[in-house]
Amino acid sequence: MDLNFYKNKLEEEKRLLEEELGTLGIQDPKTGDWGAILPRVDNSDLSDPNDMADRDEDFTITANTLGELEIRYNNIIKALGKIETGTFGICEISGTTIEEDRLQANPAARTCKAHMNEERTLAQ
Repeated sequence: MDLNFYKNKLEEEKRLLEEELGTLGIQDPKTGDWGAILPRVDNSDLSDPNDMADRDEDFTITANTLGELEIRYNNIIKALGKIETGTFGICEISGTTIEEDRLQANPAARTCKAHMNEERTLAQ
């Protein structure tokens, strides 16, 4: 397995995710967690309930998108750490080797194909 290939691929995706996350929210320097940015409004927008509903809906969509991207980002960070510790490519459920084609498609995969449907249940 070419770990440099996967490391480069993960680092590039991490960089792209950091850019995208930065357009949607801010990162807490203490925890590393990302939070959505509430759009600014001027006082005239506060008087219209439709404007406020639109603003709330936009914020909810942004927060949900940010949450999904943050999960992906954290999995990439974890995968990069596994490369450093020599545990990259090992299924977190069964301890077996993750298939090469699965890693090609998703280098941050935490499970083998047999357990891929359980991956979302793993502690983030």
